[in-house]
Amino acid sequence: MHIGLAAKQTGPQEVEIGYSISDGVYSIDYAVHKVDISTVDDVPHTIAFAVLEGIMAFSGRHMVKFVCAGVGSKLVGICPRLPSLLWSKLDIIPYVMPAGEFDYDAPVDELADSMVRKATMWIGPQEMPRLDIAGRNVVNVDGGGIKLCDLQDYERSVGEPVWRAVSTLCQELKERQVKVRFFSATPQGGGVALMRHALVRFFRLMGVDCQWFVPKPNPAVFRVTKTNHNILQGVAEPNKRLGEEDKHQWDQWIQSNADRYWFRKGGPLADGGADVVIIDDPQMIGLIPMIKERHPTLPVIYRSHIEIRSDLTKIEGSPQQGVWQFLWKHIKPADLFIAHPVAGFIPTEVNIKDVGLMPATTDWLDGLNKPIAQWDTQYYFRQFANGCLSDRMTNLAFPSRGYICQVARFDPSKGIPDVLDSYAKLRQRLEEEGVARENTPQLLICGHGAIDDPDGTFIYDETCQAINTDGLRQYKNDIIVMRLGPSDQILNVLLSNSRIALQLSHREGFEVKVSEALHKNIPTVAYASGGIPLQIRHGHNGFLVKTGDTAMVAQHLYDLWMNTDGIYEKLQAHTDVVVSDEVSTVGNATCWAYLAGVLSKGEKLQPNGRWIYDMAREAAGVPVEKEEQVLPRKALHLDI
Repeated sequence: MHIGLAAKQTGPQEVEIGYSISDGVYSIDYAVHKVDISTVDDVPHTIAFAVLEGIMAFSGRHMVKFVCAGVGSKLVGICPRLPSLLWSKLDIIPYVMPAGEFDYDAPVDELADSMVRKATMWIGPQEMPRLDIAGRNVVNVDGGGIKLCDLQDYERSVGEPVWRAVSTLCQELKERQVKVRFFSATPQGGGVALMRHALVRFFRLMGVDCQWFVPKPNPAVFRVTKTNHNILQGVAEPNKRLGEEDKHQWDQWIQSNADRYWFRKGGPLADGGADVVIIDDPQMIGLIPMIKERHPTLPVIYRSHIEIRSDLTKIEGSPQQGVWQFLWKHIKPADLFIAHPVAGFIPTEVNIKDVGLMPATTDWLDGLNKPIAQWDTQYYFRQFANGCLSDRMTNLAFPSRGYICQVARFDPSKGIPDVLDSYAKLRQRLEEEGVARENTPQLLICGHGAIDDPDGTFIYDETCQAINTDGLRQYKNDIIVMRLGPSDQILNVLLSNSRIALQLSHREGFEVKVSEALHKNIPTVAYASGGIPLQIRHGHNGFLVKTGDTAMVAQHLYDLWMNTDGIYEKLQAHTDVVVSDEVSTVGNATCWAYLAGVLSKGEKLQPNGRWIYDMAREAAGVPVEKEEQVLPRKALHLDI
């Protein structure tokens, strides 16, 4: 269901609150509550409590889950924290209606009805907010007036030093009216999109002028760019190469989008449209030379977020060298090269003086990570069960049985065959020791898709076929493989309630899902690939395993499942205390605010391989102290 909320102060001692309930087609119920504020010291708190209590009472009586709420601006004026409380406490998406749009002389229940009808216009398939791509292909983050969080929520999510730092850096950008413009391939699905939604949302609250643009999608080009991605990671078929026709098609796609949307008068790449530009995806590298040709002094940052097998790019005539040389021709004019903090990801052609290190990040307040109440958890488990039924897939037996979970895209680099092999070895050992089936774990492999990832369907089908082969067939009724829709809360609930998390990527940039699992207090077993070892302290909050060693993965799964020597409680006691603020949205904003602030002044910046977070903290006058939790500042050559 959906709900509309409105308020009117009917006297100096009374506030009237209107509720209107809609099934998405038409209003089906309403109520009006009067709140006496004559003896109240904290009116906003009292009103918020009354609204939340009224919603919960209706939900309980009628077994209703509210998805979104249209909230009147006058009610928000009385209780500014109400939208973020609806999101954080009741898992309701709040749409705040602009002031003056409705007639406040109308009865409060009529106002509430107007609110809910307006809000439901922004709800699309699967009860998710509609993605809003506005003119010039700008991503209108939280379109329709969604307000999930406020600055108080973000301040509470991090330590005081980083909050002081980001406030200082953002204030400077706000005062100088610096225009920050991001460009990436897709507005939804994948880590880049998740980070940009969160960053734009936060910068908007801080008063920073930040916009994010995406191109018109082209499936043929996405097939080319995904193949290049696989080649660079060393997981593509040996005969795959980047051909001349592929290069031409790719360049033409970028050129057409740039000319149509971004370089025209009033666009982000026209004169005065941007002070700093960030190219956030290898798909978008063609923009860099175009920008530099038309605006030579406009600072351009390239962010490299995929694993580049720099050892293979050195081999003369290799597929990796061919792809990299094409990429580097376009990337070279950029002012900065921002890379994941793994030395092997930076090819030798890149001048280390121009390299800064920055990890992928996540948002502790969004649907993927916020705490979800039991009522809403049951709702999302039912949604997941319906999806399993629709796909003719086995469902989780949770809570009667625990499960092991890997949340990742269906991608050749994510090690899904190793997940299956490790699980089979675990189950074989448990059977040999006489553990009853009902006391063994199920296995869940799930993730969202992305429009620029054409491998997803192939890998998903391959995985479903694999569970019917010898060695796995006997466990197929305990293996759940699901490609999920866009609901972040479903992934949140599935990961939060798992017994153990896996991340067996063979090739990986950073994979922030590891930090998310640790933040949820879930012990994690992962391969020591890419940036994963930065997040796990072996034997302390999880286990790192040499890539491909499924026997050792199975051993760690056995020890955790059986709680050998109390190892599960030992790891669980340390998981959440080592997740650094620098992998949060606030930490990410600190880095980008620093880079934008320096480059927009026309100053030359040469990080020389340093962590941007450390440089940002120093520039803000709040350097990182020894006692603060940060990711390890060292090379990632580990002996596991």
